[in-house]
Amino acid sequence: MKVLFIGDIVGSVGRTAVKENLPYLKSKYNPHIIIANGENAASGRGITQAIARQFFDWGIHGITMGNHTWDNRDIFEFIEDEPRLIRPANFPDNTTPGNGHAVIKANGKELAIVNLQGRTFLPPLDCPFRKADELVDELKKKHKCILVDFHAEATSEKIAMGWYLDGRASMVVGTHTHVQSNDERILPEGTAVITDVGMVGPRDGILGMKRDAVLQKFLTGLPVRFNVDEGKWHFHAVVVEMEESTGRAVKIEKIRLMEDEWRME
Repeated sequence: MKVLFIGDIVGSVGRTAVKENLPYLKSKYNPHIIIANGENAASGRGITQAIARQFFDWGIHGITMGNHTWDNRDIFEFIEDEPRLIRPANFPDNTTPGNGHAVIKANGKELAIVNLQGRTFLPPLDCPFRKADELVDELKKKHKCILVDFHAEATSEKIAMGWYLDGRASMVVGTHTHVQSNDERILPEGTAVITDVGMVGPRDGILGMKRDAVLQKFLTGLPVRFNVDEGKWHFHAVVVEMEESTGRAVKIEKIRLMEDEWRME
């Protein structure tokens, strides 16, 4: 089974990049299941029902989230009725709407998905490692192939999660920091990992935001409003191939595309 995972989609530029590139990526890699992180899809903060529907219409099968899950209030109107939208599982169980895991079925394949949020340099939530134990071990009873999107700030925390789940999850992908890392590999027990998949959105901003505001923040230390940049896009993703009989990953490949960059169709 092949899984295409698309990094954090940021704003309208990111959405345009997804719409333009998905047909090419489907043709080149022939993925069975496509998952994307959508927590920045609506103007950089959160997601709306209309945007989620667009993603599904374009061929994305599941959407993971992160620390901006609740920034757009529209999500409260549909998250309970949309099982393909997966928020971090380590929010408090009894008070948080939506689900932190799902089983996605497409093209005759099944993929279990868990979304977790880190605690280092981010708001405190329940322990993501203990929540991973709870969910991954339970899902493993019925599903061989499991994807974990670990939405976290610290590279050490994301690398630690990869090793922690080696042999239990098929792939552990880091999201949130918007910069694609160069450390993709398959760990000894068969788990494909990458510290950060990267982002899909404005390539000349700072993590997708307009540069002037970010620079002002660094120079003055004063509060500023960050807005999503415009202009040309870049597109980051990974493709992981895994054995359905065991759940072991056998290949992981980074994808890095730039607008106006030549490529063979």
